[in-house]
Amino acid sequence: MYRYLHVGSVRLAWKDFGGEGPAVLRLHGLFGRATTWEGTAAWLRPHFRVVGLDQRGHGLSDKPDGAYSRDDYVDDAVAVIEALRLQPAIVIGHSMGALNAWVLAARRPDLVRALVLEDMTAATARPDPGAWVRDWLSDWPLPFSSMAHMRAYFGQPALADYFSEVMAEDETGYHPRFRIEHMVEASVQIESRDHWEELDQVRCPTLVVRGAESEYRREDLQAMAARIPGGRFVEVPQAGHVVHYDQPVAWGVAVEPFLLEVKAGRP
Repeated sequence: MYRYLHVGSVRLAWKDFGGEGPAVLRLHGLFGRATTWEGTAAWLRPHFRVVGLDQRGHGLSDKPDGAYSRDDYVDDAVAVIEALRLQPAIVIGHSMGALNAWVLAARRPDLVRALVLEDMTAATARPDPGAWVRDWLSDWPLPFSSMAHMRAYFGQPALADYFSEVMAEDETGYHPRFRIEHMVEASVQIESRDHWEELDQVRCPTLVVRGAESEYRREDLQAMAARIPGGRFVEVPQAGHVVHYDQPVAWGVAVEPFLLEVKAGRP
């Protein structure tokens, strides 16, 4: 069930996945939405209260112009945690959501109990920030005439499953639930510099997860875990960037024991 709250003039959509126990807030990656965490929520619910946020510019949340900085995303997460009284929450983030999660933990350690960072690097700087997002999205044959057309375009079943969650139908066909210019802006904000400074301020228990076939360098993600006191690193075989879609069972095997340790107060 989706519900809504406001951060200033921006209406944010959040999904209550149910469950009881310590709170888990999930932050999706660029292009995604809260429903991409449905499979993960199924094994979290017996142990945790599970909430997912459609981050600004994504899903059912508002899509304002010029508002996709780290401050914007972190302020949204703070507002959700405080409004829903989730603190201190375990925050699970994928890609951009992982970056937002560790910046949140650095700035507001009182709100974050632990982190799971799925396939994101702190070595984010690129010589042409946002270019790959602009070029890739510009090549999409929009609108897709059908979901079958969309799935055939993406090819890989896991990738097609992921993007099927972010499509909406109108009279012309299927379009993504985001605006290309906002995704480019968000990626520029990510890729204009590295984010080691914020990572070095994290002090809560943290699990860094990498897909073994990810384009992000293993040594960078290992360094991320090493720079956080008590940080851990795990790699999931035969998984690319979206680990929880590529290898959902192995993802759960990698992450669930850490979360149960956090719940028991052991890390």
